[in-house]
Amino acid sequence: MNTDVTSYIENSEENNREILTKLRELIFAKVPNVNEQFKWSRPVYATDKDFCYLKTAKKNVTFGFFEFDKIKTNAHLIEGTGKSMRHIKIKNPTEIQEFEIDKMIDEVLK
Repeated sequence: MNTDVTSYIENSEENNREILTKLRELIFAKVPNVNEQFKWSRPVYATDKDFCYLKTAKKNVTFGFFEFDKIKTNAHLIEGTGKSMRHIKIKNPTEIQEFEIDKMIDEVLK
């Protein structure tokens, strides 16, 4: 685990620390060969190439996807207008399971 990412999580808004920690743990559990990096002032996760990132805001955590168009599970939750990156907003830890983030990760890695 990247120490810069650990610091990022520890210094985030109190209400987002649990969400960030759970997402980080989920990514490491789902993707055993994941490379955790800190770039663009945020945690970025990659295998052969970047596939997702985390970003903390005041009232939510943004969970972003590269190649978001591969995602079919709860695709209606995906926001943004980027050509290659879009995101979902997570406001509480229960939404990680409710939004089926694990399935979204599987799909973006296909």
